[in-house]
Amino acid sequence: MSELYIGLMSGTSLDGVDAVLADFSASPPRVLAHASASMPVALKDELLALNSPTTNELHRAAIAGNALVQLYASQVHRLLEVSGVSRDQVQAIGAHGQTVRHQPGEFDGVGYTLQLNQPALLAELCGIDVVADFRSRDVAAGGQGAPLVPPFHQAFFGRPNTSVAVLNIGGISNVTLLPAAAQATLIGFDCGPGNALMDGWCKTHTGQEFDDLGRWAQGGTVHAELLGHMLLEPFFAKSPPKSTGRDLFSATWLNDQLAAWPHLAPQDVQATLTELTAVSCAQSIQTSMPQCESLMVCGGGALNHHLMARLQAALPRLRVTSSAQHGLPPLQVEATAFAWLARQTILRKTGSVQSVTGARGARILGGIYPA
Repeated sequence: MSELYIGLMSGTSLDGVDAVLADFSASPPRVLAHASASMPVALKDELLALNSPTTNELHRAAIAGNALVQLYASQVHRLLEVSGVSRDQVQAIGAHGQTVRHQPGEFDGVGYTLQLNQPALLAELCGIDVVADFRSRDVAAGGQGAPLVPPFHQAFFGRPNTSVAVLNIGGISNVTLLPAAAQATLIGFDCGPGNALMDGWCKTHTGQEFDDLGRWAQGGTVHAELLGHMLLEPFFAKSPPKSTGRDLFSATWLNDQLAAWPHLAPQDVQATLTELTAVSCAQSIQTSMPQCESLMVCGGGALNHHLMARLQAALPRLRVTSSAQHGLPPLQVEATAFAWLARQTILRKTGSVQSVTGARGARILGGIYPA
């Protein structure tokens, strides 16, 4: 069997699609090629709208899924072109899809998680087997369906005799706590908002899709009362396993938080939102793994210099670094994780961890759509 897999990731930040071609014939795996594309504005707006109840949802979701897969396919073709690898050499594509609702355990005791995707169309466009729908089996087994990246973090970033935390800051932030002892329990969970609130506020008040390097927030002042009020959100005090999404940390949530301070300068709100991400992530690490010795950061948040500085300030005992310093650039980590998860599925190996998601046991994840 080929050990070449493609991973595709479009996260809750909705900034774009990252694609990697990874070779799993060695450990750790090697990324042979990386491609990325910005999310078209119209598609981003539609995906954001579909995070909340809206009109004609079924039709709009199906069409948005088609458009997303066209973007996915273009990046697959780019990977093959720049790497010189033919599609016949690739074992499978791991395509996460775009999460628009995440309600595990809600309503009927099972709940659901919904990722817009059209994996059959992707298999048709690319001529490669596709693995998709990774989260729903874990939810069916009573789990959160998220985060799914901790076992990959363990495989790639785990260090013998060293307790390491891996923090992914996408639209939502999640942390994996890798214990020093190989037999110790793996821990991972969502911390809360990552870039989602910051990006939305920045777009509304500056017209920019995100706060480049965190410069706008750096020029503002953290509003301590607002920060304290936001940290009272019950999700932060909830014990793992736990996961969240834009269902909770939305523009509506933020507007509710701001109601008592209607006249705050927008730049000060941005500074406070950045601090919220840093503090909520730091508290998660301090509470769940106080013996942690270092922190690796991946995802788009690792490129926000001000956020990285605030993380270091909130965790003075730890060395906070980018995942790039540990063999994998920040924007390649999650895509490589879904290539790894696709490989687990193809090999009929489990991809989830009971201690992370809270499911009744580890499960083989995803459905396979043959080329």
